[in-house]
Amino acid sequence: MLEILYEDNHIIAVNKKNGDLVQGDETGDQPLSEFVKTYIKEKYEKPGEVFLGVVHRLDRPVSGVVLFARTSKALSRLNALFQTKEIQKTYWAVVKNLPTISGNTPTSGTLVHYHQKNEKQRRAKLFDKEVVHSKKCILHYKVIANIEKYYLLEIQLETGRFHQIRAQLAKVGAPIKGDIKYGYERPNENARSIHLHARKIEFIHPIKKEKIEIIAPTPNEKIWNLLQT
Repeated sequence: MLEILYEDNHIIAVNKKNGDLVQGDETGDQPLSEFVKTYIKEKYEKPGEVFLGVVHRLDRPVSGVVLFARTSKALSRLNALFQTKEIQKTYWAVVKNLPTISGNTPTSGTLVHYHQKNEKQRRAKLFDKEVVHSKKCILHYKVIANIEKYYLLEIQLETGRFHQIRAQLAKVGAPIKGDIKYGYERPNENARSIHLHARKIEFIHPIKKEKIEIIAPTPNEKIWNLLQT
């Protein structure tokens, strides 16, 4: 069952589950985009092929809000908003350790690294200083809740590099819960998940020109629930 967060004639937003693909890949698994097309086709009794534009993606083990375009006009305008960084995305991440910056563990801060993508290994490598073929990556974080073992970080991205949040937090000693690819000690009980969630997306509607704020509830899971009580 799809969890529709927002829908009009131009765009549709869905709360992606951990383990879902946004767009098809070499696995051949049916992606979220195809489920959304089927939903639109059945709801509106549309004949023929349904148009759906993929505007952005989330990593497979990540949950949260994903935005799609229902028209080519909306797709081109949303793409432009992403390129000019006029779409604000907020993420939540659960970690056991606070980020270590210059020997300290502040409850808020900015992380700046230089990013390389390893296509073969499908992972990011980060450096403290610029190296050949690297790109700067920046995020801002703050602690918004904590329980005995875990901290909930709210994260704003300045750049959108491959696996950026996962790699940057791991680089400063705070790998995301369940993210064994980036150094967390063990997988989650749901091995298809990590505790990274695309919580909110804010933008000016590309057609209606009004402010849109879409919030995605976190998965119904013990740690997420405890951090919000």
